[in-house]
Amino acid sequence: MGAEGRSRASGQVVRMRDVAHAAGVSVMTVSRALREPQKLSEQTRRAVLETIRNVGYVPNGIAANLASNRSSVVGQIVPSIQNSLYAETLKGTADVLRAGGLHLLIADSGYSLKQEEDLIGAFLEQRVSGLILHNTQHTARAVDMIRRSRVPVVETGDLPKQPLDMVASYSNYQATRAMTLHLASRGYREIGFVSLGTKDNLRARERQRGYLAALRSLGRIRNPAAIREVGRGFTAGAHALVDLLTAVPTLDAILFAGDVLAIGALFEAQRRGWKVPARIAIAGFDDLEILEHTNPKITCVRLPRLEIGRRSAEALLARLRGSEEPVRLDLGFEIIQREST
Repeated sequence: MGAEGRSRASGQVVRMRDVAHAAGVSVMTVSRALREPQKLSEQTRRAVLETIRNVGYVPNGIAANLASNRSSVVGQIVPSIQNSLYAETLKGTADVLRAGGLHLLIADSGYSLKQEEDLIGAFLEQRVSGLILHNTQHTARAVDMIRRSRVPVVETGDLPKQPLDMVASYSNYQATRAMTLHLASRGYREIGFVSLGTKDNLRARERQRGYLAALRSLGRIRNPAAIREVGRGFTAGAHALVDLLTAVPTLDAILFAGDVLAIGALFEAQRRGWKVPARIAIAGFDDLEILEHTNPKITCVRLPRLEIGRRSAEALLARLRGSEEPVRLDLGFEIIQREST
């Protein structure tokens, strides 16, 4: 087999010029269909790719990457591929990129900024066309690598004041502020708050900041005993519920900055015979599908996860096609009122 192409049954190698002849296009157009598909019309790209399949041409991907300096791959890094929260975003990204002739490669940073840094380095070594990062906080080395590479980047986990490049997300601060105010509008006087640890998690910090801002606007005093930072999982939510009601028995509502925590709290309340919302109201954050099937159904902040994925991919494709327009998309959120409050 040669550097590009593969041998036919007759022993002849199918080369790029054979594809061009069969498709009635130039060799440059075939090259772009493989390496820079965003520069071609959808009709032309599809026609060339169909011809490639028909004639049995197999490009050498490594050689192509070295020659063009960019692959047809986009790298997306999420905190955890086990967390179903990110599934819709990944699907939205993959669907749009696939239609644009690009491929999505997914990586799991394990909620670690250092691991994200290593993954960014690995993606850049593979000459990815772009990066989609859930984090909006990064190590200094990760930022330096991205700046030097000049690849387009979309951040999706929040709306940072100084993004690396492009942003398609929602405001964690505004979302928790709005939910806290919503609970107050329904008559709840003492509202607790539970989130993941804020030390290395900017999203958790922003959510706590939004909760505290809402208390200030309501003229209510911050009570440190009514705030908990916990680990992940149903058990963490269950323990947080008990800890808070033990420390502050007068709490009448708790905002959990994550649906899994809220569900764990609901199950624990039911196990102990505490009526929801009569004894304690519970609100979540994200709107996992299961929230509509609990009893009672759980009030929550709904985030546009699928749309975030789609719009991120669209922004990358536009940049790769030559657009220099700044992209800062605030895709918003919804307050979904249900039985738990």
